[in-house]
Amino acid sequence: MSTLVDLYPPFGLRVVAGPLELRGLTDDLLLELCELAERGIHDPEAMPFFFPWTDAPAGQLARNTAAYHWGKRSTFTPDDFCLDLAVLLDGRVIGAQGVAARHFPVTRTGETGSWLGRELQGRGLGTAMRRAFCELLFDHLGFEEITSAAFVDNPASLGVSRKVGYRPTAVRRLKRREGELALNQELVLTPQALVRGDVPIEVSGAAAVRAFIGLDDAPDDAPDYAPDHATDTARGDA
Repeated sequence: MSTLVDLYPPFGLRVVAGPLELRGLTDDLLLELCELAERGIHDPEAMPFFFPWTDAPAGQLARNTAAYHWGKRSTFTPDDFCLDLAVLLDGRVIGAQGVAARHFPVTRTGETGSWLGRELQGRGLGTAMRRAFCELLFDHLGFEEITSAAFVDNPASLGVSRKVGYRPTAVRRLKRREGELALNQELVLTPQALVRGDVPIEVSGAAAVRAFIGLDDAPDDAPDYAPDHATDTARGDA
């Protein structure tokens, strides 16, 4: 009989980086994530996200968050996917980290996005979880480039990107909230530029996800650990 991981391999993905864990976003973890979102992510007067998904009445944000992730699971293909993981600290969900990609078997690129519960911000956790996720993408899932973007009035997100090794590219003029112009800084990261964490990551479940995103170069018994070069890196502050 098939398991849920057989049907949806990202459920079995797990990354350990010291006290942080990134796990496939099962419904149990999704419930915790929705409750965390309801408790607040940012100042209501600000909007750090390209799509203002946090502008929702009390109670509706949790439903919207669940519906979004359920929808992304149901449409997941190698040509158009969002791989979203729950981020846990000491076993408690503190945020989410993901990547969106199109035509991945050809392009080998995707755009990262993440958020932390408001009470967990300012402690270096955003940098640590992004580093671990980028190491997963480059070392285990076949990515050759990663992009990101943040509004120029969101220095915290841009600071995380800088610490991880992303370099700025173009600035786009975008509509944010109704009638509001915002400048969006685009960024790019390569494996050579990645500033890795002090603790090597431990990964399980990656081989099945590689196949799920359209890569057929990993044998069935491919080991789920980082190659030797994963620890020969520049270091940076979390």
